[in-house]
Amino acid sequence: MQATDEQKAPAAFQRIKEHVLARIRSGEWKEGDLIPTEEAFTKTFGVSRMTVNRALRELAADQVVFRIQGSGTFVAQQKFQATLVEIKNIADEIKARGHSHRGELHLLERLHADEQQAAEFDTKSGAALFHSLIVHFEDEAPIQVEDRWVHAEVAPDYMAQDFTRATPNEYLMKAAPLQGVQYRIEAVMPPPHVAGMLQISEQEPCLILRRKTFSGNRVASVAVMWHPGRKYQFSGTI
Repeated sequence: MQATDEQKAPAAFQRIKEHVLARIRSGEWKEGDLIPTEEAFTKTFGVSRMTVNRALRELAADQVVFRIQGSGTFVAQQKFQATLVEIKNIADEIKARGHSHRGELHLLERLHADEQQAAEFDTKSGAALFHSLIVHFEDEAPIQVEDRWVHAEVAPDYMAQDFTRATPNEYLMKAAPLQGVQYRIEAVMPPPHVAGMLQISEQEPCLILRRKTFSGNRVASVAVMWHPGRKYQFSGTI
């Protein structure tokens, strides 16, 4: 007697889980990557959507993936990775080292999302965004240029903040409680305006952290943070 789809489901959902885990472990799917849709998995494995949903729910419960309603399923921060970047307030980091922090605001504006920004925020073209550009100093030495875009509906009072007294991170953690994060770290040469703000040569490489945060099932902010390579390092514990 041939097994029914429901009878095959336990083996099927386990195969889907192993498929996802194998792609992550091999590095094919990296942290923050959007994985295939439930519909795609149903076609690939020839199973019901309920079976796929169970596999993804269990992976989410194990913190292998995280799911954002309306956006999809993403690879979560893996505990076995050597690098772990926490969402910290840079002012607190500097004070913890016994030094003083100062923020220098270079730009604070309201704009409308172009097609690329709308795709980044998973919103419609023309949606209201806030944009800030801030240099963070440690004992009067510039250590970070923070270039940040914020969804206006998620943090409507962003423009009213005094970012010389408090950081955007400090405000956003209250206004838009963190639900999920995607990030990428890379080393690149700075453009002239960034090199000038960091008081370094354009030939000196920077470490940049590109970070997208989620709150209330939507993208809250997209930030690019530039750091002089010879003065900065990322570290963490697992």
